[in-house]
Amino acid sequence: MPCVKFWDNKSENKFYGKAVTVMRETEIKRTTAETDIYLKINLDGTGESSIDSGCGFLDHMLTLFAKHGRFDLTLKCDGDTNVDDHHTVEDIGIVLGQAFDKALGEKRGIVRYGSMLLPMDEALILSAVDLSGRSHLSYGLSIPTEKVGTFDTELTAEFWLAFVRTSKCTLHIKQLDGTNSHHIIEGAFKSVARSLKAAVSIDSAYAEEIPSTKGVL
Repeated sequence: MPCVKFWDNKSENKFYGKAVTVMRETEIKRTTAETDIYLKINLDGTGESSIDSGCGFLDHMLTLFAKHGRFDLTLKCDGDTNVDDHHTVEDIGIVLGQAFDKALGEKRGIVRYGSMLLPMDEALILSAVDLSGRSHLSYGLSIPTEKVGTFDTELTAEFWLAFVRTSKCTLHIKQLDGTNSHHIIEGAFKSVARSLKAAVSIDSAYAEEIPSTKGVL
């Protein structure tokens, strides 16, 4: 069984003279027989990051994910990359999803939905997210090569599947065009980051409301 520890920090935002306390920053430490991960995220950051996953291509993807989402992200992972990158990539997806879910708390005041049609040279990627509390991934990337450098491109799907399971969100990723594997995957990470940035943002007109007729997400 993995050992997981959470730390939460509360930040206070003010809208129209009302103070709203939301949990927007979280640290997680998760240790298994395959990976040892520390992750810290601030959803209200500036895009600063310090990433050391042990997988160079994933470092690149998470650095641009933080930048385009304007999430402050710190990650350190010691994984069994002597086997392959599978456990590292999947477990980081798990922890990143846990961090989003924990940082959002009850999701009071968030926009909830976000989408982005993002061009990356010849690649064109559409993503849409709903922070619904329900886990679903609709994955539509057609990556032409098995590897980018040493990275197994099939792990892109594993990463996002792990993320949606623990973040409890619905995520659609669709490739509308693209022939270069690097561009397709990078476009997906950038597009999802932009969609998440929109979805987690606070709607000042509804800052004290949960965006669901059920009253809970």
